[in-house]
Amino acid sequence: MGTMQTTVKSPITFVGRGLHSGKSARLTIRPAMAEHGIWFQRTDIDARDTMVPARWDAVRQSPLCTTLVNDSGVEVSTVEHIMAALAGCGVHNALVEIDGPEVPILDGSAVPFVRGVMQRGVRRLPAQVRAFEVLKTVSVMHGAAKASIYPSDIMRIDFHIDFSDAAIGRQSKSLNMSNGSFVRELSDSRTFCRMGDVEKMQASGLALGGSPGVNAVVFDGDRVTSPGGLRHADEPVRHKMLDALGDLALAGAPLIGHYVGERAGHALTNQLLRKLFATPGAVHMIKCNASTAARLPGYGLVWDEIPAVA
Repeated sequence: MGTMQTTVKSPITFVGRGLHSGKSARLTIRPAMAEHGIWFQRTDIDARDTMVPARWDAVRQSPLCTTLVNDSGVEVSTVEHIMAALAGCGVHNALVEIDGPEVPILDGSAVPFVRGVMQRGVRRLPAQVRAFEVLKTVSVMHGAAKASIYPSDIMRIDFHIDFSDAAIGRQSKSLNMSNGSFVRELSDSRTFCRMGDVEKMQASGLALGGSPGVNAVVFDGDRVTSPGGLRHADEPVRHKMLDALGDLALAGAPLIGHYVGERAGHALTNQLLRKLFATPGAVHMIKCNASTAARLPGYGLVWDEIPAVA
């Protein structure tokens, strides 16, 4: 079963506002054929080319979110949470239609997307799943931030963060991403930010769709100012791992390697993918046999493991 490519069984629709633009959008994940990959399509504009590939070389780097842009300048932003959900549920092919510029933030985590996919179910397609296997260690740095990927026989994500705010502080976590661990451990962790950053962003016309406690966790020094508190004591580092999985999913196929992020963000993870694919002999594509496929994210996922968050 696990060696075949997959897609969603039927269309799944989500409606909500974008975190940064504040604009409402309707997003529908539609089934796609084998070898299609993940593509976004803007349905609200009349451009010649409205198809936007979910791929590392279509990313316009920005620190706050991951934005994809096609050759005609058509873009879709904040794709990282839906990409993490598709990767974490083992969905290899889908067409994501959206009638606005930004993916709805929903509750700030990936769990609404995960729930939607799992409720509809995933079906097998008549083609073998392929993956990118990392063969050489590659690293990128920017100031105190670093992102690296190492050869490994599984996909593993390690993340370390260090914030001056006492309520966040230093947090580290390491996770083998196979066997549905993304869904169990990471999928319900929400976007977070600091009160000072929110004020600055909104003054610059960003984070206009942000609602503390509804779709983001807001920290202020030693306090969590969001109602309802945290879903996990280390929710911030878990969310950074969720973001990393979503950004690494832009490789275009599952990535078998050990990612280590130290204070890394969206732009740095994208730079890592660019360097990985530009480095001769650093990565190659393999067809997955049963034992390789069993180590990919989303393999063996069951409904009961999805966190029951509000």
